Amino acid sequence: MKLSQLLTKESIVADLTSTTKNGIIRELARAVAPVAGIAAEDIAAVLMERESLGSTGIGGGIAIPHGKLNSVTQIILGFGRSKAGVTYDSLDGKPVHIFFLLLTPENSTGGHLKVLAQISKLLKMDHFKQELITAETIDDIHEFILEQDETF
Repeated sequence: MKLSQLLTKESIVADLTSTTKNGIIRELARAVAPVAGIAAEDIAAVLMERESLGSTGIGGGIAIPHGKLNSVTQIILGFGRSKAGVTYDSLDGKPVHIFFLLLTPENSTGGHLKVLAQISKLLKMDHFKQELITAETIDDIHEFILEQDETF
């Protein structure tokens, strides 16, 4: 599944301002709420519930907060960037700069895993991560993700 089919400019935050894990999750939830048609508080709650099972900070400056909601009818993707970095209980203990938020319907195990795999594949490329960190605008971030996504 292509990220370009899921990511809209409206669900991108180019400069996250929160300095805590909870704040980042709430900020990302507010960005995707209009796209998902679900209250930001409900999104944040399911993401925090998932975080309680173990951090989605996978290391290398990356976190992929994700969760499943019955009220979600299709896969929703959001993106956020923290230029300063946020302490996020990452596996490597380092600050997180790049966040991909993923919401899926409760019964969408296959789709959920395919999107996580695609995100992981792209984030293994150092130039991809660097470009996301240095991109100047939401348009630049969106365009770059779409371009890279189409090469796979």
